[in-house]
Amino acid sequence: MTPQLSSTLTCPHCGHRRTEQMPTDACLWFYRCHGCDRLLRPLPGHCCVFCSYGSVPCPPMQLGDGCCHSAKNGEP
Repeated sequence: MTPQLSSTLTCPHCGHRRTEQMPTDACLWFYRCHGCDRLLRPLPGHCCVFCSYGSVPCPPMQLGDGCCHSAKNGEP
């Protein structure tokens, strides 16, 4: 399966939506909203902002590989 690499992030504060390309080699833990300028962070238990606020989860989650940073540094 080939993961989808575009995801639309929706800001929980202002509702602004923007489609972004997801990296395949790193997690995106911070994202600045282009609508209200607030810094978004993953929700507790989520590995990245795409898993928390995106229309499509990050590529590792799509492939069933789990959290995109757990294999790299041993974090849950």
